[in-house]
Amino acid sequence: MARIAGIDIPRDKRVVISLTSIYGVGKSTAQKILKEAGVSEDTRVRDLTEDELSNIRKAVESYTIEGDLRRERSLDIKRLVEIGSYRGIRHRRGLPVRGQKTKNNSRTRKGPRHAIAGKKK
Repeated sequence: MARIAGIDIPRDKRVVISLTSIYGVGKSTAQKILKEAGVSEDTRVRDLTEDELSNIRKAVESYTIEGDLRRERSLDIKRLVEIGSYRGIRHRRGLPVRGQKTKNNSRTRKGPRHAIAGKKK
């Protein structure tokens, strides 16, 4: 496996798809990185030379990814919660943050239903 930004990327996939396994790198960002590095998108990771890998690593360094991005996002959420904004309150309560309705849906955010005590089946 090739190691980029502290992450082992899959060897058998195309480079552009393989780079998306890095947190904070989507398909369009991966395409930009490969364009900067001068590497073809169709190349498989196992076929990359050391020069191409080092060029990709240099291109990736200019982006905020992995641990730094996770830390940045968690600090943003923590700031919203501390100032008591509407979005912060929704984060604190574990409810949808972006205006979705909660009457019928939003099971992912709300979690599993709790049984009512003493209810007959």
